[in-house]
Amino acid sequence: MFEALTDKLTAVFNKITSRGVLSEEDINNTMREIRIALLEADVSLPVVKDFIAHVKEQALGEKVVRSIQPGQMVVKIVHDELLKLLDSENGELNLQTVPPVCILMVGLQGSGKTTSSAKIARRLSQKNKKKVLLVSLDIYRPAAQEQLAQLAQQVGVVSLPVIKGEKPAATTKRALEFAKKGGFDVVILDSAGRQQINQELMDEVVEVKKIANPAEVLLVADAMIGQEACNVAREFKEQVGVTGLVLTRIDGSSRAGAALSMKMVAGVPIKFLGTGEKTDEIEEFHADRLAGRILGQGDVVSLVEKAIENVDREETEKMAAKMMKGRFDLTDMLAQLRQVQKLGSLGSIIGMIPGLSKFKNQIEAAGVGDNLIKKQEAIILSMTMQERKNPDIIKASRKKRIAAGSGVEVHEVNKLLKSYEQMSAMMKKMGRMGGPKGMPGPAMLKNSPLGKMLGGGMGKFPF
Repeated sequence: MFEALTDKLTAVFNKITSRGVLSEEDINNTMREIRIALLEADVSLPVVKDFIAHVKEQALGEKVVRSIQPGQMVVKIVHDELLKLLDSENGELNLQTVPPVCILMVGLQGSGKTTSSAKIARRLSQKNKKKVLLVSLDIYRPAAQEQLAQLAQQVGVVSLPVIKGEKPAATTKRALEFAKKGGFDVVILDSAGRQQINQELMDEVVEVKKIANPAEVLLVADAMIGQEACNVAREFKEQVGVTGLVLTRIDGSSRAGAALSMKMVAGVPIKFLGTGEKTDEIEEFHADRLAGRILGQGDVVSLVEKAIENVDREETEKMAAKMMKGRFDLTDMLAQLRQVQKLGSLGSIIGMIPGLSKFKNQIEAAGVGDNLIKKQEAIILSMTMQERKNPDIIKASRKKRIAAGSGVEVHEVNKLLKSYEQMSAMMKKMGRMGGPKGMPGPAMLKNSPLGKMLGGGMGKFPF
């Protein structure tokens, strides 16, 4: 997400943060580079002009020019202005009305409305303990209604039974009656989309909105849509009246500057970010966290929240108990690998850790990533239980068998075993020192269980 923009801004800031003095020319050059970076990331020209004007006005002030660390002051100004650009009140879903509360999902075809509807339903059901009804109003796209029904089943919510040939307005009325009788808290209406904006689409959505009187009208937009994002936001705002944005495929675009543009054009808050295809890959939007990610400052809070939601607490406590006793085998290492996979891609994890996002490209280039984790998992699964409990017995002949069984070379098995030895030694040391709190903290990732399980490759990077 925003990799290209983050990389360019990081390079710009690296030039000025090491300097003790900044001239007006330095600041002008910096503004020019930031402007280019924003435009290349698909941020619209009017938004870029306003942003640069506000930053430049403050950056040329006496406080910056005469400060001890002028470069850091400029970074702070950019961060604060980015926060203003992204931030807004009422970022949370409005559920404070008499149930059933209606949420109307609108947007172009292919923007991810149906998947986003299911993701939000899952979140409301599991996190907010709401009884949710999913309703498909898309009678045009083949199998759209069946798709939503399947997704509803996957996320554990109810979908409105389909009546073939029923018009969206009639389906909306039936959905509201069904929800009232069934005691549902929330009704999510997944409206139809079109390849491009047309009046027929708008008229249909407006009619549904009049019937449903939704508390939220969420415009779902693909972050990879580019400059067209502004036109989409403007049309839906003027003709339908949206209350929030859901940006999808944030993980699939290294540019994604449309997110910044749409928020300004629509004048409504971003509510959610779709971070992947799975039904749990959606995040509530927090301006401060996204600003931190864009500027390469990480997002520890989101990482911790992700860990709380996805990591098995009971298994973690068992692991901690073993660690305190100095016991750690390859079965435990396998469990650690699987816990890491639950947090998402390695790139997304590293991007959330302050100071490490700049090493993402190096890590990927070195082959230290998600494929390596899967490969290590395959190697351990090719071992017998005896070998996992007692890796010392794994000699040449066993290594050949394990390598053949997991489809790798023997040297990769050796690399895994070396990583295990380092990780095991670290666990024993942590046990002697009273657990993780007793460990020194400098080379955080390199010396962490994550770093060790990556096969020792992290040692190549200057942490």
